[in-house]
Amino acid sequence: MGTNLDIKVHHLTRVEGHGDIVVNMRDGVLEKARLEIVEAPRYFEAMLKGRNFHEAAIITSRICGICSLGHQMTSFKATEQALGLEVSEQTVLLRKLLVHGATIQSNVLHALFLAAPDFLKVGSVFPLVGTHPEVVLAALRMKRLANDIGEVVSGRAVHPISCVPGGFTQLPSAKSLAVLRERLEKQMLPDLVFAADVVATLAGEIPDFRRETEFISLRSDDDYALYDGDICSTDTGRVPDREYRRMSNEFVVPHSTSKHCKVNRSSYMVGALARWNNNHDRLCPEALGVAAKLGLKPDCHNPFMNTVAQVVESVHCCLDAMAILDRLLAAGIRDEVPNQDPTRHGTGIGATEVPRGILYHEYTYDRQGRITAANCIIPTGQNLANIDDDMVKLVPEVVDRGEAAIAHLLEMLVRAYDPCISCSVHMLDVKFTR
Repeated sequence: MGTNLDIKVHHLTRVEGHGDIVVNMRDGVLEKARLEIVEAPRYFEAMLKGRNFHEAAIITSRICGICSLGHQMTSFKATEQALGLEVSEQTVLLRKLLVHGATIQSNVLHALFLAAPDFLKVGSVFPLVGTHPEVVLAALRMKRLANDIGEVVSGRAVHPISCVPGGFTQLPSAKSLAVLRERLEKQMLPDLVFAADVVATLAGEIPDFRRETEFISLRSDDDYALYDGDICSTDTGRVPDREYRRMSNEFVVPHSTSKHCKVNRSSYMVGALARWNNNHDRLCPEALGVAAKLGLKPDCHNPFMNTVAQVVESVHCCLDAMAILDRLLAAGIRDEVPNQDPTRHGTGIGATEVPRGILYHEYTYDRQGRITAANCIIPTGQNLANIDDDMVKLVPEVVDRGEAAIAHLLEMLVRAYDPCISCSVHMLDVKFTR
């Protein structure tokens, strides 16, 4: 007789939101292996209808407390494209600086607070306070400094207030930026190198699992694409952001209140590992050196390595943030008034990389500058089908380990994606049948 499994992890821990892992196997035949999303839907697109363009980013930043900055940046880009609001080079540099800070703080939070306990075989970060205090302190320092970037540049780290469509209502002083530059070099960079050394010691605990999939992220000719670029697939190459719908293809499944997505296969992956596979040639030499030390190679199809990719790109973000600050300080901070005079009214699309992957916002504005239609596609929603497909392949490979070990491995798999479940459940299509 074959193996029988009945696994249900009710409300997975160390992720944002509520999701259940469900596995059933009968006589060696896998009947079910999936992540069931049980969050109530949050109708942000409906909330945006009728709102003025000044309000769009304020509302959408509330989709997420961790990626509030990313939603703001994406919202700004969609609004500015729709209304023809051009922004200055200084505005773009300050926004890129904000994106780097948001990426570092989220990646550090996941790698050292949420994922590391799995590799150290403890239930949370709290036991590490006693056993690995230096790691916890370094993580807290990095997160604090990354948040300080948001506070200095945009007024506060969560739900920023001084960045608006067309620019900034208040600009940071040169002195405050110079202090940030020094702290990044003397505090953040050494802590990131230390974090990379810590992850290197845990490399042997990363499960050896591989499943071929499609990776989608932004891709730019100019830099490691986080703020801007084309949509790039490892299967089919690059397309402009206006084609985002055919590069996401949302659909509804019975076991999830969040939509799933697919493009060229049954699923695809977004996030740090997707960015690595599409953009590793755009990373600075120091980040590539960290990747080599951590065993991260191009064309990596092990989703557990997403955490490693987060550490690698954090090193790049720190160094690029320092380079951006050098440019801003050399040029001097110029007083600028936000450009908020629309030259057209229509549809605009914003695409940026937030820590968990590529994020899309699309708005249509009427001539009064009010939203008539909106669409947001969240990274975690794009990853859910890929998580299910990973589970279907992983369970038969580890079926001889017993239910407890299998459940733990599946929890590690889901956490490797760093899901933000509540953010993904932003809308639900309902069809009534009689």
